Amino acid sequence: MSLHPTLQPYADAWTHSVDAISELVSPLVEGEWNRRTPCPGWSVRDVVSHVIGLDCEMLGDPRPIHTLPRDLYHVRTEHQRYMEMQVDARRHHTAPEMTSELEYTIIRRNRQLRNESRDPSHKVRGPLGTELTLEQAMRNRAFDVWVHEQDLRAALGQPGNLDSPGAHVVRDELLSVLPKVVAEDAQAPRSSAVVFDVHGPVEFIRTVRVDIQGRGTLETAPALGPAATLTLDWETYVRLACGRVTADLVADRIKAEGDPHLIAAILRAFAVTV
Repeated sequence: MSLHPTLQPYADAWTHSVDAISELVSPLVEGEWNRRTPCPGWSVRDVVSHVIGLDCEMLGDPRPIHTLPRDLYHVRTEHQRYMEMQVDARRHHTAPEMTSELEYTIIRRNRQLRNESRDPSHKVRGPLGTELTLEQAMRNRAFDVWVHEQDLRAALGQPGNLDSPGAHVVRDELLSVLPKVVAEDAQAPRSSAVVFDVHGPVEFIRTVRVDIQGRGTLETAPALGPAATLTLDWETYVRLACGRVTADLVADRIKAEGDPHLIAAILRAFAVTV
């Protein structure tokens, strides 16, 4: 194996999740591909199309030449238009076409990963012509595929893998943006602290401490006398942070203590990806 040790966890997480997706969708009959998922505007077919499309881009395949319809209500930004292209181009593909392309893409990506010898800092092309390191690109794929695996599980009534390798990649990525959510987006008071107590298949307690300049940092020690404490289960945390639900829809699964205005502001800003 020539893959750099830094990249191996992301390759393992991607493999675990994409294999799970293949296993989930392989037995589906035609009508089940149209089931709505928690991902806004996307069906089971759409989610799988997205997974195929982005992995094809990781392989260096050209993007489809395709004109999007004007009436897609969930497409509002240039980034969403970019992501929708791979999806809409496959909207009329049959179940056998979807499963065969998914399987072929997985084979090609596995071959690419087996032969991957580039350094983690090597620059690769990202969405909308951006440049990012190979490490970030692989981390993004591991994150994305696990979240979409959970979308498919929700749509198909087959929960599972909430503590798989991809879940831990997602945990670390979501925690990395938590200081921004609290300090910048929710405008938590200076010299204050907010505690997040998450339980379930993935458990952690983290404190976001806001300094006198209004900068947020993440700490593992729980704070004494925090301005707010939010206690919730891992699945709810992910659904909120990934924009699958709003706080009012899962209020019964969130225990919040402290400043009600700060809590409301944090929950409004909690979705960091969709």
